[in-house]
Amino acid sequence: MTQRFPLEVIRDRTYKQRDAWWTVGLVDPLASRLVWLVSPWRAVTPNRLTVLAFVVGLGSAYSFWRADYPWLLLGALLFHLSFVLDCMDGKIARLNGTGSAFGSWLDYVFDRLRVAACAVGLFGGQYVATDNRTYLWVGGVVVFLDMFRYLNALQMGKVRADLNQGTVVMTDEDAPSGPVVVAEATGNESAVWRLRNFLVRHRIRPHLFSGIEFMMFVFILGPVVQQIIAVAILSSVLMVAFELLLIYRLYAYTRAKARRPEEQRVAVPA
Repeated sequence: MTQRFPLEVIRDRTYKQRDAWWTVGLVDPLASRLVWLVSPWRAVTPNRLTVLAFVVGLGSAYSFWRADYPWLLLGALLFHLSFVLDCMDGKIARLNGTGSAFGSWLDYVFDRLRVAACAVGLFGGQYVATDNRTYLWVGGVVVFLDMFRYLNALQMGKVRADLNQGTVVMTDEDAPSGPVVVAEATGNESAVWRLRNFLVRHRIRPHLFSGIEFMMFVFILGPVVQQIIAVAILSSVLMVAFELLLIYRLYAYTRAKARRPEEQRVAVPA
């Protein structure tokens, strides 16, 4: 066994400065305590936690496939547990310095496979039970948007890195861990600035509906309230809206970077 860190140290080292509100409120409090419990054990590695999260996710997919409401509740619970385990692997890696490039790949691939399996279980199970083809169409949209969301995030990160000569620009999606730094208020800030500062102070990123909220709404909220199609459609609309906002911000960022060299050339005396 290795050293057991105090819970405060685990929070400082493993909590992201900005994270999804679902993670901040419903995942981190449990995940940090589980990390405190298992982190001294050398057998508990990030990759093993990633695999365990995937296995639990398959259990969620099977529960969804059974289609009855008690099974839907179990599937939603298992999906949330799989996400808690998925968050733990990164926290263990940051806490013990045991992360790896292969571990990042494994985490990414298993996350996407878990979502695909749960989509087949949830929407396929409902189709078999009701013979309503709408479940198949909505399930296909959910899988497509999940893949697009993460492929788009990877490409946007690459574009930002290229524009900054290989320097990776941290975004709200991949904010580093550590204490939160909040700008001092001057008393003249707009309501939007105050809201953003409030969110940052509580580690909540302003991008309020990301891939995390999308998955949790579809695979937890929808089954629990027995409104699978309605919640999935609403989540898809919100997902697309916030993705378009990110794309616009990237467009504005690239335009600003493109103008700077031109402004510098104009400023140089003949």
